[in-house]
Amino acid sequence: MNPTTIQAVAAALFALALIHTFSTKFFEHLAHTRPAHAGVWHLLAEVEIVFGVWAMLFMAIMGVFEGFNTAMAYLDGRNFTEPLFVFAIMVVAASKPVLQVSSAAVQALVRVMPLPKPLAFFFTVLGIVPLLGSFITEPAAMTLAALLMKDTIFTKASRRLQYAALGALFVNVSIGGTLTHFAAPPVLMVAAKWNLDIVYMLTHVGWKAAIAVFINAGVLTFLFAKELKAMGNTAQSPYTGVPGWMVGVHLAFLVAIVVFSHHPAAFIAVFLLFMGVATAYPTYQERLILREGLLVAFFLGGLVVLGGMQQWWLEPLLLSMNETTVYFGATALTAITDNAALTYLASTVEGLSPEFKYAVLTGAVTGGGLTIIANAPNPAGASILKSTFNEGAISPLSLFLGALPPTIVAILCFRLFPY
Repeated sequence: MNPTTIQAVAAALFALALIHTFSTKFFEHLAHTRPAHAGVWHLLAEVEIVFGVWAMLFMAIMGVFEGFNTAMAYLDGRNFTEPLFVFAIMVVAASKPVLQVSSAAVQALVRVMPLPKPLAFFFTVLGIVPLLGSFITEPAAMTLAALLMKDTIFTKASRRLQYAALGALFVNVSIGGTLTHFAAPPVLMVAAKWNLDIVYMLTHVGWKAAIAVFINAGVLTFLFAKELKAMGNTAQSPYTGVPGWMVGVHLAFLVAIVVFSHHPAAFIAVFLLFMGVATAYPTYQERLILREGLLVAFFLGGLVVLGGMQQWWLEPLLLSMNETTVYFGATALTAITDNAALTYLASTVEGLSPEFKYAVLTGAVTGGGLTIIANAPNPAGASILKSTFNEGAISPLSLFLGALPPTIVAILCFRLFPY
């Protein structure tokens, strides 16, 4: 590996961004203990700005050392479809009409489950909603699950339950989007190149992921049954009053954005029309999460910029592994590089065996819950839920520990039933 100077700079800044990501709780603590400069510390504690800020610094350095035109050519060559898509789908999925119908569907399942309502609600949101990510996309599933659990579970939960639920949610969303070939970012990156279709995903990956999702949701429901019962009837929906026709219009917007997910000009046009409708009918809306969506898009955009310069060390690392090693290597690497970036890099390598491709893909989704940056929807969930945590910040170590058991369950499901 002989990186160019600019590649070495990008790798160094990527490492600093990772360190910054894992230090946000420290900066949030400083904001509370050093109020004179609380604004600066709060800004540095925003995990969503981390990669965007470091990517901007990288672009400035590239502009100085390689020239403005070279820097702009590199930036123009990056694909920002995923950050734009996550922004659009987050805002629409978190609109009141969509949340109302989603919450109603969850309550319908809760009523027919032979469990106390708080337990049935928890299991449904943690076990069923992530699997919906295979159809409405993972960012939408993450947004829905986080919003449904924010006030009903997370604001009342102990610290232990908070991190256990957050870790399981991140893992379940990461693997739960693999029933189809169009919903999970790491699958999207390679579906066309590797000829992955819905039949392949269901028969090789999806059913194993579904088993892991149900096990993770079931075990947590059992372990925290006493605490969940004490929360009372969490199944009551705060989202009511939107007529059916307006719900239908919003679901049409959601479907259209998913259908045009590979065509930013099209889905942004749909999103702008959605904004017009939301503005015209404020009675049927609550606050749109535009700020949260933009921050997440900024985060992912920064990851695209910095991640594009990491191929020089990631690719040879992947090629040095066999199928078994690459599975666990991909699981580990996903924690420090977005899993979509990892599968994309793998897709640039020619001559990979079907077993190797399977190992890379399943390893990437397995590790998608270990950190906030491991999977594109994670920043969306973190942005919605972090205010319920101590000092408004999520501890990277506690998240890792909370996600580790469900990650092990995913490993067992994918490895006990091999390709």
